[in-house]
Amino acid sequence: MPGSVTIGHAEALVVLSHTDAERLATVLRQMSSMLEQPGPDQLSDAQVRALCEGQPHHRGELVEWCRGLSEHLRTHL
Repeated sequence: MPGSVTIGHAEALVVLSHTDAERLATVLRQMSSMLEQPGPDQLSDAQVRALCEGQPHHRGELVEWCRGLSEHLRTHL
C-alpha cells in the first residue's frame, strides 16, 4: 500500500577492515580444523564448552559454523 511504513527489527551492520576480515576468516578456518581433526592439536571438550559459553553444543555444529562463516567471509572479501 503506498505511503505505508513497515518498522521491524533489522540487523545492525558490522564493519571490519579488509585485513581484519581476512584474519578472522583464517582464524575461523583454523579453529574448525582444530575442532575436527583428532590429534594433539584438537580442542578439548572443555575448550569447546568455554567457546560456547558453557552451553551444550555439539562439536560438529561448531565446526560447520566456523567453516561456513569463514567461507562466507572469504567469498565477500
